[in-house]
This record gives sequence, structure tokens and C-alpha cells, in this order.
Amino acid sequence: MDKAIKQPVVLTIAGFDPSGGAGVLADIKTFAAFGCYGLAAVTSLTFQNTQQVVGAANQSAATVRQQIAPLFDDFEISAIKTGMLPTVEIIREVAGILRANAVPVVVVDPVVTSTTGFDLVDDLAVDALASDLFPQASLVTPNIAEAQRLTGIDIKDRVQTERAAEAILKMGCRAVLITGGDANSDLATDLLLDAQGTTVFSTERIKSKQTHGTGCTMASALACLLARGCSLLESVPIAKQYIAQAIASATGIGRGNGPLNHFPPAFRDRR
Repeated sequence: MDKAIKQPVVLTIAGFDPSGGAGVLADIKTFAAFGCYGLAAVTSLTFQNTQQVVGAANQSAATVRQQIAPLFDDFEISAIKTGMLPTVEIIREVAGILRANAVPVVVVDPVVTSTTGFDLVDDLAVDALASDLFPQASLVTPNIAEAQRLTGIDIKDRVQTERAAEAILKMGCRAVLITGGDANSDLATDLLLDAQGTTVFSTERIKSKQTHGTGCTMASALACLLARGCSLLESVPIAKQYIAQAIASATGIGRGNGPLNHFPPAFRDRR
């Protein structure tokens, strides 16, 4: 993680979680953990805690654009990570911004449903993610539920995971990582598909309720590592190790699915 001389600047475009476990607050903490400087544009103000999401007030496409435009006037942005993009208009606005600005790394976390099962985007927005945003992406990082919704494939095993990854790759992104942290298994298995082929990464699952924001955090960690010059094959194991340590060292804040510890003791000396 010390390959870059300058501190990378990483922008998150995502929702705001007032409980701090997911969305832009989790992203900014992850950027700091990886020694990057974080910028943020908020797409939606969600109303949630560790137990439930009760609603959201989405921003307009114009408001999202007005947040982002001054950042490109001031910063050399090394990577962009997108999270909750709740409307077709916002997705198309962000896609247009990406086309107009050459950013080396774009990691798309296709957030469609909260940990507690609240639908954060509608079907039209899911379609727009695939058609407008994925062709701009260096990497797309759906979990199994998100991959199922994007492709219509019922994922039960490795073969179906590979089929879903192939379907997402055909949507135009350069690589796809289907994360298996939400699967019912003793292993947390992620499947990466890119131009070089398929690679599987497995680690022992940590049994814990402190998993709020794992998808946001994983995508943010990968954005930082790629911004620092690591390859995907180098980045995924490091990001998985970070997530495992962040879950294992979480202290159990809140009454529901608690947030991770974004600054795990075992990871602090690796920045």
C-alpha cells in the first residue's frame, strides 16, 4: 500500500447513513484507514440505525452534480467509489460526470438493498446502473443478493456465481467481484472475473452481528488499494483481511447489526 508517492484522493458518491456504519461515513473512515484523502458527495439522506431503515430523502441530479463539480476543479482525484445511487436521474448524471472526467479507478458498489432488507432503489434504477454506469466501471462489487437482482440468476453454487459474474461483465465493466459475505456458508468466498479469467478468494467466516456496512467498506478498501497502484489480485486479499479484522474487533455498538471497527488494531501499522 506504499506504492504511490502522493496521498491518493478518493471520492465517494453515495448515501448518508446517520448511524455511521454504511454510506459516505463508512467510506471516509475506510479511506483514512488506507491512508487516502477522502471526498464525499451525498446522493440520499437515509433515515436508519443499526436495526432498520425507515426511509430516505433522495437528492436531485442537479444537487449531486453541484456537489461534485467543484471537487474536480480543485483536486486530482485518483479513484471514485459509488454506492447508493437511488434514481435513474442521479445514475445518468454520475455516468456523465465519469465520461467527462478521466478518473483512473472507478469502483461501483451496486447498492440496491440495505442489510435489513429495505429496497433502496427501484427496478428502473437497477436497469440504469447496468446500462449507464457499469460501462464506466473498473470494478463492480455486488454481493450475492445484488448479483441475483442484476442478472435474474438464482445463485446457489459456484457455477451459478460464475454465470452471474459473466452476465455482469457483459454489461460493460472491466471486472466484477461477487462477494460472498452474505452467503449461508462457513467460508466467506468472493469470486473475481476479469479479462484474465476467474479467481476465487476464500476466508473463514467470522460469526458476528457487527456487519453493517461491509459492502460499502469492501468497495472503498478496493478503491484505495487500486488508487495506490495495487492490482486486483493483490487488492482483494488485503481488503478481505481488513474486513475480517474490522468485524472481529468491532465492539458491538447499537442494538442491531452493528458497525465495523474501521481502524482495527492489527491493521493500523499497514497504512
